Amino acid sequence: MEAKIIDARGMACPMPVINTKKILEAIEEGAVTTLVDNEAARDNVTALANSMGCGVEIEQEGNEYQVHITKKGIKTDTVDLATDNTVLLISAAVMGRGSSELGDILMKSFMFTLVESDKVPQTILFVNGGVQLTCANSPVLEHLISLRDRGVEIWSCGTCLDYFKLKDKLAVGQVTNMYTIYEKMAAAGKVISL
Repeated sequence: MEAKIIDARGMACPMPVINTKKILEAIEEGAVTTLVDNEAARDNVTALANSMGCGVEIEQEGNEYQVHITKKGIKTDTVDLATDNTVLLISAAVMGRGSSELGDILMKSFMFTLVESDKVPQTILFVNGGVQLTCANSPVLEHLISLRDRGVEIWSCGTCLDYFKLKDKLAVGQVTNMYTIYEKMAAAGKVISL
């Protein structure tokens, strides 16, 4: 079976994901290859394919990637039974307004409580200053790793990581884009914003 080719080289985020998603939704099964020229696009297209229950293989040639996707027609749900369809949107490294010192204590306490909870969210989205929590030396890194290990999706905004010059310091979860952030929020049963 010949793969459909999507040439997304040179396209700005989130166009590689959007173009790939359109093709995958249009076919019941088959092969799609998306050509991209950066790691963020490679990772975002791979995450999309995984979220749709597709198989993924990646080939690299120089600074370009071929993301080979195989859709089998049946989507399997891999969400941990301990999660529910809740999305957390975290936009700051501290919790609340006022004292940053108190906000840091509150965020640590919140994340600890979340780890200890029987029910955890399906997804945690980090934007703006919140991306600092997913990077090396984060005071809540251990908690986020525990949540990831329980099946919670951890996503950090790539634009935000770039703005704060933290992309190479990401220590848990994946880099994402505004399209995926919106899709996760729109599909959620409940969105909690911190």
